[in-house]
Amino acid sequence: MGNSEVEATDRHILSLLATDGRMSFTDLGKATGLSTSAVHQRVKRLEQRGLILGYGASIDHAQVGLPLTAFISIRPIDPSQPDDSPEQLTAISEIESCWSVAGEESYILKVRTETPSALEGLLARIRAAANVSTRTTIVLNTFYENRPVSSEEPEVDEG
Repeated sequence: MGNSEVEATDRHILSLLATDGRMSFTDLGKATGLSTSAVHQRVKRLEQRGLILGYGASIDHAQVGLPLTAFISIRPIDPSQPDDSPEQLTAISEIESCWSVAGEESYILKVRTETPSALEGLLARIRAAANVSTRTTIVLNTFYENRPVSSEEPEVDEG
């Protein structure tokens, strides 16, 4: 078994688990041509190596009362102050994700709220907690999100 084949098999396992995190080791084995115990060992190794960070459920946020999704770009009002916005915002539960980004803004936050009014209140709390200015984009529709990584190797353009 060559090293690239090992990588391709691991990539295939990662793709399958990203699509269905509850897939059994037996089903993973059938999909990859490995025994159940071999798949189990590979998954444990992928977890130990940090390639699998965890498992979670995909939630219909509208049905749990959080139909409004928005992206909030933030940047410090005073750039000379310490850049600790992620730490300052950790306790705000409506913030689902926080990414450090290149460009005019320092971070982009993904948030979910009940209503536009709740979003307005959240923006005020974010500005006060982190001493930042904000720019908000409201999501109108989500066509796909959190798509699994392809098990195919990326094509290299040799042109």
